[in-house]
Amino acid sequence: MNILLLGSGGREHALAWKMVQSHHCSQLFIAPGNAGTSQYGTNVDLGITDFEAQKKFCVDNKINMVVVGPEEPLVKGVFDFYSADTSLQNIVVVGPSAKAAQLEGSKAFSKKFMQRHHIPTAGYAEFTQDNFEEGKKYIAQHSLPIVLKADGLAAGKGVVICQTCDEALLSFEQMIVHHQFGEAGNKVVIEEFLDGIEVSVFVLTDGEAYQVIGHAKDYKRIGEGDTGPNTGGMGCVSPVPFMDDGFMKKVEERIIRPTVNGLKQEGLVYHGFIFFGLMNVKGEPWVIEYNCRMGDPETEVVIPRLQTDLVALFAAMDNGTLADTNISFDERSCATIVAVSGGYPGEYKKNIAITLPDNIHTNDSFIFHAGTKQTEQAIVTNGGRVLAVSSFGNNIADAVDRSKEILEQIHFEGMYYRKDIGYEFGA
Repeated sequence: MNILLLGSGGREHALAWKMVQSHHCSQLFIAPGNAGTSQYGTNVDLGITDFEAQKKFCVDNKINMVVVGPEEPLVKGVFDFYSADTSLQNIVVVGPSAKAAQLEGSKAFSKKFMQRHHIPTAGYAEFTQDNFEEGKKYIAQHSLPIVLKADGLAAGKGVVICQTCDEALLSFEQMIVHHQFGEAGNKVVIEEFLDGIEVSVFVLTDGEAYQVIGHAKDYKRIGEGDTGPNTGGMGCVSPVPFMDDGFMKKVEERIIRPTVNGLKQEGLVYHGFIFFGLMNVKGEPWVIEYNCRMGDPETEVVIPRLQTDLVALFAAMDNGTLADTNISFDERSCATIVAVSGGYPGEYKKNIAITLPDNIHTNDSFIFHAGTKQTEQAIVTNGGRVLAVSSFGNNIADAVDRSKEILEQIHFEGMYYRKDIGYEFGA
C-alpha cells in the first residue's frame, strides 16, 4: 500500500524507518519530513494541517493509509476530514477523531473524562479570566508544590511545577492575563502535585480492542540531574526496570481498559495511538496526562524494540483483528539521547552545518533526525531538538554508553546533549 506520514520530527523518522521494513508498504511519502526521513521515502512539501492539499496529493498518488505523527492535525480534525470526503473514505487514517483527540487537546476535558470513568489522577480545579480571582484564592490555600497546566496544546511546555505560592500566582497570571501560551492558556488547570517517577505507556487501539506496544521513561529537563527548564524531551530509556508484570497489570486494569471502554461508551471514535503519561507513586500508577499520538523521543526507543510489523498492526486496527495480533519485543535495553541546538529550549540558531559519521558500524545504533534539513551543500539544523541517537545494550547503562559513543562522532556548532540519561538505573 501507499502510505502518507505526517510530521517532521524524530518520531516520524523512527516511524518511517519501521514502516518501510513492512512488505505491506509499497511507497512511503513523508510530509514535510526531514533530512533523515528522505532515506526511507519521499519527502513532500505539504502542511500537516493543510487538509485540502493533502486530499489532492492522496488522490493523485493513490494513498491507502495516512499515519499522523504530531497532535495538531488530530486536534484540528484530520480524521474527520478524511472520513467525511467520499474520495478519501477508503483511506485508513491512524489517529482519533477530533472529539476523541480532546484527551490531549484539552486538559480540562481529559480530567473530567478520568473522573467519569474512575481513572486515578490528581485532584484539580480549572479557572479562566472570568474566575481569575477565585483561582488566586485557590492557589493561596493549596498545598505545595502545586502544578499549573495550560488547558490547550502548548508544544509540551504548558506545564509549570511551582514550589512556592508566589511562584504559582505569578505563573497563573502569566498564563491567564499575559497569554504566555496564547489561546492554550485561556483556561488553566491547577492540580495537586504527585510525588513519584514519571513513565509513559503506549497502546494502539481501534476503540474496542488494544495492544500495548511499549513503555519508556523520558527526561524532560534540559540540565543534568533533571535541572533547568522543561524541553520536549532530552532522552529516553526502555524497558523501565520497575515496569514489571505486577505494575503493568495495575496499569491495564485501572487505566488502559477503563480509558478504552470509556471512549467506546461515550461514542468517541478512536483508531490510533494512546500515550498514557503516568506517575508511579509508591508502586501505584496515576495518570498525569493523555496524548493522542506517539511521544517524541519515546518513539525512538519504543519502535526499535517493537518486533511486530507496524503496518500490519495498523491494518489489524482497521479491519477489526487487532485483538488477535501477537506483539513481540526485543528484550534488550534501548536508550536514546537527544542532541539539541545551543540555547534550546530558549532562542537558538538554525541552518548550522551538521557533521555526521559516514558509517556507525553497527545495526544496534540508529541516528534519528528531528530538526534537520538537507541543503545543496550539507545537512543543517532546522529546530531546537536536532537529532536523537538510539542504541541497544545489555542493560540501560550499556545502551546509554553506546549512544554517547555515536554522539561523540557528531558535530555542529552549539550542540548539547545530556550525558546522564538513565542515571537512576546505573547509567
